Amino acid sequence: METITLIPEDGGCPVEFYVLEETTVGGRDYFLVTDAEDGDGEALILKDMSEKEDAEALFVVVSDDNELEAVADIFAGLMEDVSLQKDEKDI
Repeated sequence: METITLIPEDGGCPVEFYVLEETTVGGRDYFLVTDAEDGDGEALILKDMSEKEDAEALFVVVSDDNELEAVADIFAGLMEDVSLQKDEKDI
């Protein structure tokens, strides 16, 4: 399974995520990632904010409710066997 390693801007420890699916919307690449290689895990939707010529990717966690819902719907359609639920603390 493909992975993405995020290195926090504050110099914290790198965090590895497993890529479940990816898509492009409006010219931006989005990645559905999880912290668990198998089974249930916490999932995030990351948006790649880098430009094609950049040496490294710049990922941000999608937090805008409208954008999150729209992209989550796309991922739900791409991955019929996966259930996406919004974390109750985010509601």
